[in-house]
Amino acid sequence: MKVLAPDSPLRAEMEPLPQGVELVSEPAPEVEVLVLAPGLMQDVAALFKLLPGLKFVQAFSAGVDRLLPLIPPGVVLCNAVGVHDTPVAEWVVAAILAMERRLPELLDAQKRGQWIREESWTRPGADLEGKNVLVLGYGGIGRAVASRLAPFGVIVSGIARHAREGVETPEALPMRLPDADIVVNLLPSTPETQKLVNKDFLAQMKAGALFLNAGRGTTVDTDALLESLQSGHIRAALDVTDPEPLPSDHPLWHAPNVLITPHIAGTVDRWEARGYRFAGEQIRRYAAVEPLVGVQMGNVDQ
Repeated sequence: MKVLAPDSPLRAEMEPLPQGVELVSEPAPEVEVLVLAPGLMQDVAALFKLLPGLKFVQAFSAGVDRLLPLIPPGVVLCNAVGVHDTPVAEWVVAAILAMERRLPELLDAQKRGQWIREESWTRPGADLEGKNVLVLGYGGIGRAVASRLAPFGVIVSGIARHAREGVETPEALPMRLPDADIVVNLLPSTPETQKLVNKDFLAQMKAGALFLNAGRGTTVDTDALLESLQSGHIRAALDVTDPEPLPSDHPLWHAPNVLITPHIAGTVDRWEARGYRFAGEQIRRYAAVEPLVGVQMGNVDQ
């Protein structure tokens, strides 16, 4: 079985591979498995045309909405389950703390050489104890966020497609949004989530609440978000935007009470190694005809 993966030292993270697996670094008709690491992401549509024997694609991203329209019929696509849980959850916690303790404002004051004490602020900094945190898209990353926020004494609730203990469906949003001090958006981009965070959604949020987006930019109505920020109704920390990349002249850059990072929540020094390790686990499952993890499209037919 031929497996196409970039010619990278990180390939070693996939070991041990099953007997009979041959790693190749160039496309070939006999390639059955594609490890879609960053080194192969330049032109995915063209790459698929060179792989007529392809059966299984292992992505390195948690969200695969951009890949779905490109996957050939009958090919299984899996996302990178768990690979990004830790870094994205850490970004969420870091962004919450930065916004609650007003670090962006203090950084601006530092650049101006101004010593600004809390008594001169219109709103003091805040701690997290007792805050209500609502997580949209409560899956693996949501659980990682909840576990890291637990020591701060927050109260976390979740929203997901399917209800379970501690997690409700989107129908519960009108009841939960008015009580949430912090809303964390981890939603993927699907037809159901397009602009889910719209004018009505934002109007239901508590005045002064913090909205974080580490999911997908298209789940938010950018015009409605900008209006809510400019009116002072909410604050925001955004790792993803719509459009993306955010144009340099976009008014969102200069909106009040917003922290923007360029889609780097999951980008840390060890994320790619984690991706290769997960790909190795998936290849071992595939070779043993065991269920794959994170199937987003297609059925395994070996």
